[in-house]
Amino acid sequence: MDKILEFAGEHTVLVLFLMISFFLLIFTELRRKAGGLVAVEPGDAVALINNEGIVIDLRNAEAFGRGHIVNARNVPYDEFDAGSNKLAKLKNKPIIAVCESGMSSMKAVDALRKSGFESTYNLKGGMAAWTQAGLPVVTGKKTKSKTKNKA
Repeated sequence: MDKILEFAGEHTVLVLFLMISFFLLIFTELRRKAGGLVAVEPGDAVALINNEGIVIDLRNAEAFGRGHIVNARNVPYDEFDAGSNKLAKLKNKPIIAVCESGMSSMKAVDALRKSGFESTYNLKGGMAAWTQAGLPVVTGKKTKSKTKNKA
């Protein structure tokens, strides 16, 4: 214990920066929680999807075709409207918003919550985190070939 106090006395600037960083981290987390924005990790998103969760993919059609989460609905961010009739039907289900990195989907989740959607979540890290976690991705080509095999 004496060595810690001795270190703090000799390196006051370092200790001060450490304390400021700690309080900024706590403040940021408390502000995020108070705002109601909930970011879920890919594994938690799978649990929500398994419990009737709906995935809204906010990327453009080309990126969606390159690979998306199974049964995801593509609503490009440019066309996204939190108050649309299509989305109003989903108010009673958990919604997971997905974009490439998690930034656009965070804005969409905020808009959905302001429109009265309570169970809305942002996929933390977006599709990049999903694929990095090794979770399944469906591509446009695979979807078409599966349809051909069934016919």
